[in-house]
Amino acid sequence: MIRMDTISIENQTITEFILLGFYDISEPHLLFFILFTIIYASIIIGNMLIIVAVISSQKLHSPMYFFLGNLSILEILYTSTVVPKMLEGFLQEAIISVAGCLLQFFIFGSLATAECFLLAVMAYDRYLAICYPLRYPLLMGPRWCLVLVVTAWLSGFMVDGLVVALMFHLRFCGSNHIDHFYCDFMPLVNLACSDPSVAQMTTFILSVVCLTIPFGLILISYARIVVAVLRIPAGASRRKAFSTCSSHLTVVSTFYGTLMVLYIAPSAVHSQLLSKVFALLYTVVTPLFNPVIYTLRNKEVHQALRRLLYSKQTEILD
Repeated sequence: MIRMDTISIENQTITEFILLGFYDISEPHLLFFILFTIIYASIIIGNMLIIVAVISSQKLHSPMYFFLGNLSILEILYTSTVVPKMLEGFLQEAIISVAGCLLQFFIFGSLATAECFLLAVMAYDRYLAICYPLRYPLLMGPRWCLVLVVTAWLSGFMVDGLVVALMFHLRFCGSNHIDHFYCDFMPLVNLACSDPSVAQMTTFILSVVCLTIPFGLILISYARIVVAVLRIPAGASRRKAFSTCSSHLTVVSTFYGTLMVLYIAPSAVHSQLLSKVFALLYTVVTPLFNPVIYTLRNKEVHQALRRLLYSKQTEILD
């Protein structure tokens, strides 16, 4: 009789998932809720400041800041896709429908893939600006900038749209507990009752293409930038250029490196808790540092924000 009940439960198609989040951490979850709420607010505020500065200042209407503005939009959207549900999991049981889970994976995966391409575009832009300064305005005109950005956004949604289309054909039954803080690919596929091999192989191939090619282009671009910088006489300009390049590469390597480990070589991560920590690096840590690394240390952005703040104060006083 018990066996019959077990079989009927295992064969029953489930309609919702429970995100376990960081249940295996014994520390008070309220502290984590407060910490990640502060981090999430900082991500939103920092990236919003960049967007406002780029839109409001005529001096920032250049290809570099156009790409940075798009990067800020991407990071606001994809952190907002994951973090609110993670915060909910610190306070109570985070429940999400199967359709909602697949939608979350689609939106987050699409935006993360689009960021992979956009970071490559930004590195290429810096390479042209530093190595071909005289031809740069012609090589990176407004129309070409728009084409590159639209291609990055659309590529992300098309790539992950294919993966989610395959996942929609999977049947989920038995356990409905996802051992993660959001609907990631491997924890979700592990709960499938039907054969997920086609979805797994497709995801592996697309991950290899969408991660290694843009990252390779970034490394090539920065290698050529370094060669160009070495031709500059030693001094403050060279030190500043090396400092900027190293900080950019550190954040980019963290973003691509964690994604490569989790999607190309998931067997290298032997602990699910370690997998969640890796996921935090590209869902929370890099979006937190990108505004600081790329823009908020920039004098032009500081000046644009000061002018904007001064004009608002003037309007209030008037």
